[in-house]
Amino acid sequence: MLQTKLQIINLTVKPVFSMRSKNYFILALFVFSLYACSKTSTGSTNKCVSTNGVPTTAEVDSVQRFLTSKSITATKDSRGYFVETLGPGYGIDNPLPNSNVTVKYRGSLTNGTVFDSTAAGTTASFPLSGVILGWQYAIPQMKKGAIINLYLPPSLGYGCSASSKIPAGSILIFRIELINF
Repeated sequence: MLQTKLQIINLTVKPVFSMRSKNYFILALFVFSLYACSKTSTGSTNKCVSTNGVPTTAEVDSVQRFLTSKSITATKDSRGYFVETLGPGYGIDNPLPNSNVTVKYRGSLTNGTVFDSTAAGTTASFPLSGVILGWQYAIPQMKKGAIINLYLPPSLGYGCSASSKIPAGSILIFRIELINF
C-alpha cells in the first residue's frame, strides 16, 4: 500500500516535458529565429527569409517598387542590386575582390535614417572581402573617383540579422565614392 502511494506521487511529480524535449524545443526555436523574421520597424508585413546571399524575387521587386516610388532611375545588376551612377570615375582599372579600398560613404534606410557614414572630410579603408556582399559585388565595377548610389535588397546587406540601427530585412541605400584601391 505504501509502495503504491509512492508510485502515484512519483508519477504526479514528474515534469510534463523531459529535458530532451525541452532541448529539442529550444533548438527548434533557435533555428526558426535564424531563418524567419518580420520587418515590423517599417510597418511592413513582408517576411525576411535567409537566402545565403541570393536575393529573392520579392526582395528585388521591393527595391524596384521603392525606386519607382521615388522616381529614381537605377540599373539592375543580374545579382539583384541596383546602381545609380552619379559620377563615372576615371582610369581603366577596377578594384579586385581582394583589394583594400578607400571610400567615402553614407548608409541609409528607405525612410531616410542614416545608420552609418564617414565623417565629413574623412575616408574609410578596409579589405573589400570583409564587407557585405552588395559592396563586394558593386565596388569592383567602379573606377577610381566614381560616385554611386547603391540599392541593396536585404540578402545582399544584413539579411535577417538586425545590426545596430538597421532592422532585420532592410533595404539598404549607400552613396559610395571610391577614393582609392
